[in-house]
Order: sequence, then structure tokens, then C-alpha cells
Amino acid sequence: MFDVNEIRKDFPMIMNRPDLIYFDNGATTYKPQAVIDAVTGFYTGYTSNVERGDYETAARADKAYADTRKIIARFISCDPKEVVFTANITASLNQIAYGLMKNFLKPGDVILTTEAEHASNLLPWYRMEKEYGIRVEYIPVDRQGVCHTEAVRRAMHENVKVIAMAHVTNVLGSVQPIKEIAAIAHENGALMVMDGAQSVPHRKIDVKDLDVDLMGFSSHKMCGPDGVGVLYGKYDILQKMDPVFLGGGMNARFYPDGTIVLKNAPEKFEAGTPNIEGVIGLGAAAEYLMSIGMDNIMAYEKELRSYFKEKIEKLDNIEFYNPDNETGPVTFNAKGVFAQDAAGYLGSKHICVRSGNHCAKILHEVIGTDQTIRASLYFYNTKEEVDRFIEAASEISLENAIGIFF
Repeated sequence: MFDVNEIRKDFPMIMNRPDLIYFDNGATTYKPQAVIDAVTGFYTGYTSNVERGDYETAARADKAYADTRKIIARFISCDPKEVVFTANITASLNQIAYGLMKNFLKPGDVILTTEAEHASNLLPWYRMEKEYGIRVEYIPVDRQGVCHTEAVRRAMHENVKVIAMAHVTNVLGSVQPIKEIAAIAHENGALMVMDGAQSVPHRKIDVKDLDVDLMGFSSHKMCGPDGVGVLYGKYDILQKMDPVFLGGGMNARFYPDGTIVLKNAPEKFEAGTPNIEGVIGLGAAAEYLMSIGMDNIMAYEKELRSYFKEKIEKLDNIEFYNPDNETGPVTFNAKGVFAQDAAGYLGSKHICVRSGNHCAKILHEVIGTDQTIRASLYFYNTKEEVDRFIEAASEISLENAIGIFF
């Protein structure tokens, strides 16, 4: 039984700061006590490096680290050897782009993406375009940021080798038909790369069912610690990819003549000492989410967003950009008020939202504005919080937004 009031008791930030309404979950999420305990348990009970020690606490750390790989594999329905730990999804997407460069791509090959993407899923490809001679092309999206399969088919041609896009976009919350797009990619001999930052924390993800080839997501957006990401890849693809970083832990041998023998995936992508406590905390976060049930989380969030939509559409001073999407953030502006000023006014009422272009700096080509406010929800938010938000948002005007700074 999903009881949001009971769930809220698991989060010290909520209990310690009842005055705050936290609607910035698309940027990062609160951490439940189970995650905090997992991290502090490592620091206070078995601090050690991993895969380097032959003593009791090192063996315990090794097991906790390896167990997290199994937990994440269960969380996204893959094999543990297909789970690579990184620093965040940005690191994962960079590893994907640069890792494909040598053995998969050649100058003139095309990466298909959309104008609704986060910088982390565009800038690595842009660099490869400048330095390596690949080309970036865009699949059109509608006003809600949705990429339709017919548009994908029209955009495909023989030079397309990769389709890279977010499952759920970070500004409009557009849900892309990834399974169908992956099928189109594979029909044409291309790889499917999925940015899972805004979908993995909110819905059940089965990478085998979606048939994506490579995917990334971040711990901190799913109740886990900062500084940890996951790169999923089909094992045969990971084996052919080159690692971006070289160093200790990821090589089997190296020789004076410069010859390097790499370990197999996933270890060959994990050079140096990892964020051990962060990985262990990520495992605790995934276990926590699975104990609630990802289907329960998604159903509750859809209900909460529907309630939010019903309320915000009644405000005459608000322009609402993504009313047709059932999930994801509520993206809006206060009419006649600069986004940061309006967000600052909400902040003065202890309401946490994000303003700006949200690292999607070419999305204005789609929605017609460069700056928006994003209220992003999670399963520990409530209708009462939405009501408080709506009351504050109804009062936003140019005069009172500027007044808080003077």
C-alpha cells in the first residue's frame, strides 16, 4: 500500500525542514535514511579500498561493491557484467560517445538526436563532429517535445550509425517511444543510446525489453548519493568499446614497450579508486525504490502531476508549456516576469524550483522561449504541497518578484 505520509518519514530532509516544499527533484533528490545509513556504515564499519586488499574489512567492501552491481542489474533487468559504475550520467554519456569513436564510427557517419536533449547528450557528439568528422542531425519533435516514430523513419538514412536521445526529456517531460525507435535503429544497422536520467528514477526500466544498446543514469536523481552514475551496455558492445580513462584496476597487464592488456567489461571502464561509499549508497537507493515498487511510484506521480496540472491551468498569470504530458516536470513561466525573478519569489516562500534553460540550450527552437521555471515532482511530494505552491504562484507579479531583491 502506497502511503506518502509514511514514506515522507523515511527522509530526514523532509522531517528536518517541514517549511520547505522541494520541487527540484529533476536536479537532485532527497536521500532516505536507508541510503544515509549505508554510506555512514561504510565509513564507520568497513572503510577500505576495493579489489586491492586481503583483509576482513576489504573483503566486506568488495562484497558490498559487487553486490550493488547485482542490485542495479536487477533494477534495470540486465546482467551484472553489463553494469559499469561512473561518476554520473554525464560521465556515462561521454564514455559512450568517445568509446564508440574508434571501433564503431568513422568520419561521415551520422548521429541522430533531437533539439530537446540535455547538454550531456549533445556536447560530446558536437566535439566529435568538430574533431573527428562525424555529423549530428536532428529528428523533429512536436511542441510537447515528443519524437514520433514516423519522424524517425524519415530521418533515417544509410549514414546513420547512432540514435541518441532521452527517454524522458528534462524540461518538458516528454516520453519518447524508445522501444519503437530502437527497433527502427536496429532495422537500419544503427545503435540506440538512451539518456535515462529522468526515466530510471520514476518508472520501471527493462533494458532488454526496450532493446537499447547503451544507457546512462545518475544515482543522485534516484535517492542515491552524488558522484555516482551507471553506464549500461550490451556486453558485446562494451567489450568492443575503448575506455576513456586508463589507470589502476582496469588493466590486466602492461609492459615497458607500452602494450596494455585491458580487463574485460565492466572493470575495464572503472579506472582508479571508485566512489565506493557512493556505489554502496546507490545500491541501498535502488533497493529502497524497489521495496516501494516502481509501478507504484509512477502511478502516484501521474496522479500528483494531474492534480498539479488541474490547479496551475486555472492561474491567469501563468503560461504552462507542457500540459499534454502525463509525467515529468511542470514547466511554466509567470507572464511578464523573468524566470529567475519568479523563481526567486517562490524561493522567498520556501518553495524550491529551478529556473533557466535547464542545460537544454537549443530547446527554445521548439518551445519559443529560452528561460522557464521547472517544478519537478517525486513520490514523496504531496497534494498539500501543490496547494501551497499554487497559492504562491498565483501571487507572482513583476512588482513582488523584483521587490524581494530590494
